Amino acid sequence: MPHTKRRRLVTTALAVSLGATALAACGSGDGTEAESGPVSLTYWTWTPGMDKVVDLWNKGPGKKDRITVTVKKQASGDTLITKILTAHKAKKAPDLVQAEYQALPTLVSNDALADISDEVDDAKDKFAEGVWQQTTLGTDAVYAVPQDIGPMMFYYREDLFRQYGLKVPTTWEQFAETARRLKQKAPDKDLTTFSAGDSGLFAGLAQQAGAKWWTTSGDKWKVGIDDAATRKVADFWGGLVKEGVIDNQPMYTPSWNKALNTGKQIAWVSAVWAPGTLTTAAPDTEGKWAMAPLPQWSADQDVTGSWGGSSTAVTTDSAHKEAAAEFAAWLNTDHDALNALAKEGGIYPASTSAQLSGAFSNPPAYFSHQADFYTKAAGIAKTTAPSAWGPNVNVAYTSFKDAFGPAAKNKSDFTAALRKVQDDTVADMEKQGFEVAR
Repeated sequence: MPHTKRRRLVTTALAVSLGATALAACGSGDGTEAESGPVSLTYWTWTPGMDKVVDLWNKGPGKKDRITVTVKKQASGDTLITKILTAHKAKKAPDLVQAEYQALPTLVSNDALADISDEVDDAKDKFAEGVWQQTTLGTDAVYAVPQDIGPMMFYYREDLFRQYGLKVPTTWEQFAETARRLKQKAPDKDLTTFSAGDSGLFAGLAQQAGAKWWTTSGDKWKVGIDDAATRKVADFWGGLVKEGVIDNQPMYTPSWNKALNTGKQIAWVSAVWAPGTLTTAAPDTEGKWAMAPLPQWSADQDVTGSWGGSSTAVTTDSAHKEAAAEFAAWLNTDHDALNALAKEGGIYPASTSAQLSGAFSNPPAYFSHQADFYTKAAGIAKTTAPSAWGPNVNVAYTSFKDAFGPAAKNKSDFTAALRKVQDDTVADMEKQGFEVAR
């Protein structure tokens, strides 16, 4: 299939929903099944302890004689995507791959992932609608089974909020007022920081505000990184930075760790996985933090964004699509498998049934005083807003860091930085051969 024509394939809902048929026409694996005898599958993943989880499958009753899965540990992020695409070009991609949600359009547009909608349709009701949607790309096709998610939440120092007479903000307007009030009462402290190095955090905040960064219009892509919802988010955080009521330093640095550990920063907009980070970054403050829902843009809203998360996908090179899809569904819906994933890999499951059982029956040790931590987290997870990822998220994320880094440091216009990300993303898509609506 010619390069430009292949790029158009993913922009058309009809073409994408043709799934394996259209993809096979491009010379991918034929998807034939050899289920009469033992089947061996290879799974590329970065999740710690995945081999122990897969052992449950391989050693399960009657399973090992039919379908055996071998785990091949890989790096995560762009490194893995590049390796998958390289292997796919040689028609040697593994049967299964772990892929972050934002990477799925890139893999689909390169004909690397199979449509497994027929095989995993029964699993759909195990996941929140906004989570399942991330694996469909807005079509009838399904390109993966959700594995873990990162619903966003608000973390705050309960003791210091009490000390300074602060209320937990339920709207972003209240959040801004809380930042100002803290700065008045304790000029040496900040409510939080805007971290220009964390594209995923900003994307999740924009998602909560209703942003749709990539959509399709007919046979063309439409890029809306500088849409009204995202501009609102950029203006809000840029205004707080310029006003000087929050910090403008990056996260995940020794300086940031110290700010959390000493109480110089007393809140953090993060996701469900935050307890693990706080355990390392702020060990002296264990038991002093609490978790609450993310502030809303209006008091009548109840929606959150997502920061992180991944899925299990079947490649078009696999000769055993049905067997691979069966394993992907088991891995992410089976009670024992999900408990093992939580224990060995430290993941927060996408499956709603697992979010209140097993490893999640009790709060994280760091939040042992907040008994309803996971009950509250499960409720928040159900409100995850749908996302709209495109085929070059990596380019947009890199541009975000390049544009917002100086803007945060210099306390300059965040809206101008956002336009730069928009322009860079569109230019890259056109360079790759995608048709983009202007």
